[in-house]
Order: sequence, then structure tokens, then C-alpha cells
Amino acid sequence: MEYVSVPGLEKKVSRLFYGTAAAPFNEGKDGIALLDAMLDLGINAIDTARVYGGAEESIGRWLSSSGKRNEVVILSKGAHPTIPLMLKRVNRKAIRSDLEKSLSCLRTDHIDIYLLHRDDLNVPAGEIVEWLNELHQEGKILSFGGSNWTTKRLQEANDYAAAHSLVPFAGSSPNYGLQRMAKDPWGGNCTSVTGDENEGERAWYRQTQLPLYAWSSLGGGFFSGRLTYEDAMAGKAGGILSPATMKAYGTEDNFERLHRAEILAGERGCTVSQIALSYMVHTGMNVFPIVATRSAERMQRNIDALDIALNEAECRWLNLEVER
Repeated sequence: MEYVSVPGLEKKVSRLFYGTAAAPFNEGKDGIALLDAMLDLGINAIDTARVYGGAEESIGRWLSSSGKRNEVVILSKGAHPTIPLMLKRVNRKAIRSDLEKSLSCLRTDHIDIYLLHRDDLNVPAGEIVEWLNELHQEGKILSFGGSNWTTKRLQEANDYAAAHSLVPFAGSSPNYGLQRMAKDPWGGNCTSVTGDENEGERAWYRQTQLPLYAWSSLGGGFFSGRLTYEDAMAGKAGGILSPATMKAYGTEDNFERLHRAEILAGERGCTVSQIALSYMVHTGMNVFPIVATRSAERMQRNIDALDIALNEAECRWLNLEVER
């Protein structure tokens, strides 16, 4: 496992994050055995959020009973729009309220990496930086940033921080992976840095090396191995993948990416998901894939994917930029 320094944290962070936006965590059920297994595998970073059902409570019970708080890095998110109306909540009161609830549920006095789950373009980026610096000064958050923020807004925030001698945004969590997000799977201004139209966004991440915590790193199961190219061509994809996954990624170009991933996996003697994860960490950005699984064996394969070195030509071919 590779461990990486993240601005604001003394503890180095595992390249892979364990995602908890899935059962049993989002159901608030016991996840102690799974969390122990992930830590034993070397994954010391856990991704969660205020709106992930009972996930924070489930993690909090583990942290309290295991005594392992100092061994792990917790990433949580707040200020998500109201559900189902999706009314924006990026304001000082809502951010502080969500954070206090998260701290209570997680049974900790601080969150290592805290991200605002959405942006609100009507709120000046500088005001948001001021609010987050207040919480940082109080010791309640150590490193902070935005989830589903554009690079333009991230740059605005950090320009303000630099001009006012404040702590800047130190991380971002957009959608990223081998798959191209054709449509927002859930609504509410989800942001992706995939596709030709977002090359400028990716260039910014390559230049700044800002930590990119990638959600839906395997396309919501698109590259998990459940779907094959043959099944997709037979019109079976909709019966295998969830409606949200099909809405976001069920396109001809993504089916071709799946086809090429299968070919390369056969040549390399590995799995499609390993090819997809290896692609993510070999495109020049400082990417931390977030992966959810209920299998320690499957997660070990995900970890092994980090040792599969894809070259630039292979990455460009997988992403349909060139032909062989």
C-alpha cells in the first residue's frame, strides 16, 4: 500500500479510501469486522458523509469500541442540499450544524478531512473559506475542501485564502474514473472531471496536485466485473447495473472502454476492476480512489491494482484517445 502526505495531516493517508455509502454502513448496521479487515489490509482512510444514512454512527461505534481512532483518517462531508427538494445549504449555520452532528455520531473531537458536499455559486468562495478556517482554528477539522466543486471555484477559494493569510482548500472530491459520466446520476450538481469536455479540469489537478478523492471510482459497479462487454452488446446491461449507474455511464463509449479494459486485463493477467483502478493512478493527478466492498479478498485485489503499471499509451487507448 502506498501512503501519501496530505496537507494539514501529520498521518500519511493510504492511496485507497474505504467507502461507506453502501450496506451495512448506510443502514446503520454493525461494520466492525469489515472496518477491522480494511485496516488490517493497510487501508487507513475511511470516506463517509452526513447524508450516508447511518454510516457515521456505524463508524463511530467501531472507533469507540476498537480504540483505533489514532490509526485512521476520517473523511466526512456536510452541507449537502436538503433531500428530496435539494435546497442549497452552503451557509455558516448549516456547515457548523452538520459538522457537530458528524462529530457526535463519529464519537470523535475532530475530523481529519472535511469536505462540503456541494457548492453554492451564490455564496462568495471567500466567505466559505472564512467559515472553514473558524472550524479549523477550533481544532474540529484538520484538512478541508469541497466535494463536487469546479476547479474554478476551488481556485477562487485558494486565491482568497492566499490573499488573506488563511488555510486553503486542501482536497477535492469530484467523480473520476475510467468511465465517462454522461449524466448526473442523482441530480443536485454532481461534478465529474471525466470526458473530453473536462480536460481543462484534469489539467488543473495535474498542475496543482491537489488531492482528488474520487467517488464512483469504478463507475458504481460498471467496472466491478459484474458487467461484461458481451452482456452489454446483448442488451443486458440494464438488468445487471442499477438505474443510477445506467443513467450515468450506460453509453456506447463506456461500453467500448469496458471492452478495452477486458482486452488489457486478459493481456496482463488481472481483472477489469484492477485495470480501471490502475488507470486512475497513472494519469498524472494525485488521485485517491474511494472503493466500497464487503469482501476483504476483493479489496486486496484493489490494493494489488496499484502495482499494475500502465503506460501513457495504454491509458490513452483505454480512454478511447488513440487506436492500437
